[in-house]
Amino acid sequence: MHNCKAFRFERLSTLSSYQLGVFALAFMDRRDAGQQLAAKLMGYKNKNPFVLGIPRGGVVVAAEVARELGAPLDVIIPRKIGAPFNKELAVGAVAPDGTTIFDERALFMLGLKKADLEDQVRHELEEISRRSKTYRRDRKPPVLQGKTVILVDDGIATGMTAKAALKSVRKLDPDSLVLAVPVASMEAVSQLNQDVDELVCLLVPDVFYAVGQFYKDFRQTSDKEVINIMKELA
Repeated sequence: MHNCKAFRFERLSTLSSYQLGVFALAFMDRRDAGQQLAAKLMGYKNKNPFVLGIPRGGVVVAAEVARELGAPLDVIIPRKIGAPFNKELAVGAVAPDGTTIFDERALFMLGLKKADLEDQVRHELEEISRRSKTYRRDRKPPVLQGKTVILVDDGIATGMTAKAALKSVRKLDPDSLVLAVPVASMEAVSQLNQDVDELVCLLVPDVFYAVGQFYKDFRQTSDKEVINIMKELA
């Protein structure tokens, strides 16, 4: 348990449906979000920072942070674990090193045991390995011991994949672990704050439906974009 934590965010008050449509577009696109986020992270510039982005969209945000901090960039690839009968229904998440977390309440409600999900976990680990080779090519995973690791995504709804990633990174003995995102649900913030030394989130709205509602341009990021960013900054 880490006692020294800080939590910085700007909270949007409850809005009507009309107001939500007008004011929710806090970011033009992921690059804009990354630049705004980087401005809040400049205090880490001289603290041996290392930026990790969660693909695919989170890498675009992370790239802007890495550029501003003059920090190296790499990826960490957590994956959601879907229920056997509906893979779109997330009941957990797994990180590259096999670290898993589960939504115990969802498992109970669905009558599932962790053993029932072994095939799904194995499948997601294979997908993580494939994507890691695609993005990293021949580069080895970074050494994070003693670094100030800043984990970045383009936004967080439930927080399961971020939680798996954070638990995995913590095992690598960073000097400090920071989670930085442009927007997150209050539920996710409450759950993830205990896993980091600092959580930096620009917006924690009272009304939250999806990450994309806060972006004017939230088109899907391609593998090619991630690969090009990695070539430039990794």
